[in-house]
Amino acid sequence: MAVQLDTLREGIRGTVTGPLDEGYDDARAVRNGMIDRRPAVVVRPANAGDVMTAVRFAADNDLSVAVRGGAHSVPGFGTCDGGVVVDLSAMRGIRVDPLAHTARVEGGATWGDLNAATYPFGLATTGGIISTTGVGGLTLGGGIGYLTRGLGLALDNLLSADVVTGDGTFHVASEKDDGDLFWAIRGGGGNYGVVTSFEFRLSPVKDIYGGPMFFELDQADDVLRFYREFIADAPEQLGCFPAYQIAPPLPFIPEDRHGEPFIAMVTCWAGDLDQGEKVLQPIRDLAPRVAEMVGPMPYPALNSAFDALVPPGLHHYWKANFVTELTDDAIAAHLEHGPRVPVVNSTVHIYPINGACHRVAPDATAFAYRDATFATVIAGMWPPDQVDDDAGIAWVRDYYDATAPHSEEGGYVNFMADDDQDRIRANYKGNYDRLAQIKRTYDPGNLFRHNQNILPA
Repeated sequence: MAVQLDTLREGIRGTVTGPLDEGYDDARAVRNGMIDRRPAVVVRPANAGDVMTAVRFAADNDLSVAVRGGAHSVPGFGTCDGGVVVDLSAMRGIRVDPLAHTARVEGGATWGDLNAATYPFGLATTGGIISTTGVGGLTLGGGIGYLTRGLGLALDNLLSADVVTGDGTFHVASEKDDGDLFWAIRGGGGNYGVVTSFEFRLSPVKDIYGGPMFFELDQADDVLRFYREFIADAPEQLGCFPAYQIAPPLPFIPEDRHGEPFIAMVTCWAGDLDQGEKVLQPIRDLAPRVAEMVGPMPYPALNSAFDALVPPGLHHYWKANFVTELTDDAIAAHLEHGPRVPVVNSTVHIYPINGACHRVAPDATAFAYRDATFATVIAGMWPPDQVDDDAGIAWVRDYYDATAPHSEEGGYVNFMADDDQDRIRANYKGNYDRLAQIKRTYDPGNLFRHNQNILPA
């Protein structure tokens, strides 16, 4: 392998790091501290040509490929044992076209990168809620965030993508060209290749009105029932979701309540700022608030507000389901398990995916759950010196087991653990067979299998 790596280095403008090279341990690391894998080589491409060379090297040597963008993948899909890691972190360039309202975004960019580039133009597109998340991974799996109800998923705003497929060839996928590939990458995750660049539609969003409100735990039943009804026909410019959250030590939260669990409502009004207070008033009227930090702010400020709760090195284990109706039984399960959130980093969010998401047909993209109203994530995240792994995992699994009977069979692939592979078909419902056929066309050898894997037909 040493000779082969020397040959690989000759064809790579970026960096090539093998097991004997200085910096290998840093190069193979991902954000989930539970993941410890040893790839044969980590390639950090400088451009799409480097990506093509790395993928061809993997194919020629019968090695799998793990693709890393922001390295946030909970199961650690951005690294692997014995394969090739394509680490896109050096490819973070962004070009905004303010006249066309589009942005061209390289595959290693984060949502913080994109927000910083688009904000001065008063433009944005749907991203996540943690700014250090990679644009690529979030978009390819769906892309749920604050702006989803008004603008659709991140993948609904994707206009084209540059993709290096399993044979190392380069494709510009769009509705007009490589239409099957373009259909598949919008929800099919990293199964089809390395996306070196994304072209997004942007929309007028600059400053928003919103932020978190904290309510006492004994108000959780009222909060969840209110949310169920309120979000059904709330204006689509409103993104909000309830969360079980231990209060972090922040100045707007009374000091004597730091470290206590609460039910929170996180809000983002992306319409006219002068309407924000009125739109959020029904939430404020719901119950007395222990604390809140709500008001006008730049959209990027809200999109990065929770970054400090998700530093590198935490141990992660998550579960997820789509939910069509937040039933009384489902609420009862949340009331039982949510207050047991083990540490400030862990949380449970119930994201709304109605509004604009519902106006896209379930077979228009690979993302099939267009009739679901919510996407629930039970996000177990903990410092290893504060929570035992077995205890943290048990909290997530017990919570999931209680809520799954009141949810859809499938869930959002970006929120799933590495033991969820048996749910792949359910995650895509009627779209799975077409995804498998397209996989056979673009990656017949399943080179890209470090993901929620779709097998070639």
